[in-house]
Amino acid sequence: MSVLTRRDATLALLATTLLSPTRVFSATPAVVRIGTTLSEGDAPVCIALTKGYFAEQGLDVQIVQIQTAAMMMAPLGSGQLDVAAGAPTAGLFNAVGRGIDMKCVASESISAPGYGVIALLVRKDLITSGRVKSFKDFKGLTFAEVGQGTAAFVTMSEALRRGGLTYHDVHEVFIGFPEQIAAFTNGSIDASCTIEPFATKAIQAGVAVRFSASDVLVPNGMNGCLFFSGNFIRNQRDTAVKFMVAYIKGSRFVAGALKNGSLSGPNAGEVIDALTKYTSIKDPAIFRAIVPCAVDVNGRLDLANLRFDLAAFRGANLIEGDTTVEQVVDTSIVDAALKIVGPYRGHA
Repeated sequence: MSVLTRRDATLALLATTLLSPTRVFSATPAVVRIGTTLSEGDAPVCIALTKGYFAEQGLDVQIVQIQTAAMMMAPLGSGQLDVAAGAPTAGLFNAVGRGIDMKCVASESISAPGYGVIALLVRKDLITSGRVKSFKDFKGLTFAEVGQGTAAFVTMSEALRRGGLTYHDVHEVFIGFPEQIAAFTNGSIDASCTIEPFATKAIQAGVAVRFSASDVLVPNGMNGCLFFSGNFIRNQRDTAVKFMVAYIKGSRFVAGALKNGSLSGPNAGEVIDALTKYTSIKDPAIFRAIVPCAVDVNGRLDLANLRFDLAAFRGANLIEGDTTVEQVVDTSIVDAALKIVGPYRGHA
């Protein structure tokens, strides 16, 4: 074969390789910026990162740690964030009512039976002395919350309602979750609605008792949701759906870590490893001791529970205007992702 012939054969082979429909070339990953507090409830996102589910979808997911869900609303509405993970608060409804360009698109963590991640704590001496025996005994107590109009507020409101009381019948104070343990210790608070791991730490310290929890008071309530910016939904819809595909796979893997109200299922080791990697809690024993968040394996929003939340917020005059749940949510992204992922067939 002549030199010219060899050259022609090489070019022909190269052309065939480049044009072959079976050959896959990796494109530059699409960047998705997600704001999150990086708590235990973010386990589906942490797993999707560590298991490579986002990478499989051609996504470069970048975590932006933000202290509270309320602080995520403005950057989400302006498109600085594509996704945010946080609680469905009064601030969410008000933000949408004011025209902030964002939607609640998927559930992240739920209080399924046995998974009451928001604990209703009462100072231990009030229990041992008999001062607090039922919900009606909360009248006049100093009740700590992390902020106004949160999922913890909904849990507290329902506890008070069962005692024939309202939030007007208690003295509300706003204290961060870590500081609530010290407040129980020095007697400056009587009760609280506290998330994990701080609830378990307060109980282990002997300063508080788990009186009830969110799974009893607000069954299957959504403690955390995913929010997408309007720009992400409209202008990067394919990427948004790919994100949701990976996220649902992550939720299903996390479901395989849950057993008997704890992280003790078959997938628990990998989930705990992911949480210790991404959250501020580096001791695996803490995750094994706490009551974890449950997940919806299909990522679907519970609209009835969102209406319950909204009613609680509106009853406390925390909602501006007449915003409805339908204005706040967009279920189409989850619907599209489920067509790709398919039905849930058991733990991964």
